[in-house]
This record gives sequence, structure tokens and C-alpha cells, in this order.
Amino acid sequence: MSYWSKMKSSTQSPPGVGLAEILWSWLGSFLGIGLVALLNYHWLAPTGLAMIIGSFGASAVLIYGAIKSPLAQPRNLLGGHVLSAVVGVACVQLLGPHYWLTAALAVSLAIALMHATKTLHPPGGATALIAVIGGPSIQNLGWLYVLVPVAAGAVVMLGVALLVNNLSPRRAYPEFWW
Repeated sequence: MSYWSKMKSSTQSPPGVGLAEILWSWLGSFLGIGLVALLNYHWLAPTGLAMIIGSFGASAVLIYGAIKSPLAQPRNLLGGHVLSAVVGVACVQLLGPHYWLTAALAVSLAIALMHATKTLHPPGGATALIAVIGGPSIQNLGWLYVLVPVAAGAVVMLGVALLVNNLSPRRAYPEFWW
């Protein structure tokens, strides 16, 4: 297969989902992000800590909207976020203000580590990047960033996913744990 012919599609887009699936995905993401945001703004904000980060929005798409995807399973959600946060913080602490290099290394190393550990979760790349470009409020957290907001927020979202995704008789979550 030539280089350019690889850019042609080889299959069709998957079929759409029904209204019930759309509503269950909406409910799960509303409750998951809503609970993390509620804890953030009403519990942690006065302490200067955060519970919510941008990459949780992408996680919500996977764990509430694509629950059968291998990338949406608990191992991937928790492992992908936590390992990527560790990589992001380590890159910031080792490379400091060389942000172009720090950002590129954080994301690329996070992807490599997630692949090596079978925890690939695309929002993990954003979690590593946020550790670099999140500004002083994130960078001043240091290694605490791994626990709060990353691990704590991912655990809350997982709890909501387990509750909501199993309410419907047609949905079951997870496909596997570890």
C-alpha cells in the first residue's frame, strides 16, 4: 500500500446510537462532571486546591458515552490519568521553564507509558499537558497534582460511571477491571 493511498478510508463510519443511549450518556456525564465540579467549587476551592481539570471532559465522553471501548475501562481511566500526571509533574520538575520541550516530552512520554502499562486513555495526554501549561495554580501543587485533582477526580467519575452505566438493562460497565 502506498503512502498516499493509506489516507483513503478503508471502512465506513460506525452506525449512530439510539435516543436511549444518548440520554444515558447525557445523564452519566452530567452527574459525573457535576459531582466533580460541585466538590471543586463547594469543598476544595476555599482550600486553594482543585478537583476538576479539563481532561475530565474527554474522560466523560469515554466512560459515559463509549462504555464498551477498551479506552474507557477503569484500568485505563485511573491508570491513564495517574501515570500521565506523574509524567507531567516529573517533566515540570526536571525541565522547568522550557515549556515547549516540557510540554512535548510530558505528552509523548505519557503516551509511551500508557501503552507500556496497558492503560491508554486519551485524556491522559491532556492530564500530562495540564501539569505543564496549567499555570502557577497547578504547578504549585507539585506531586499533590497526582492525588488531587487527578486521582481523586478520576475516582469520583468512576463511581458515577459504575452507578449510572448499570442502571439501564441494556448497558453494563465495566467490560473489565484490570
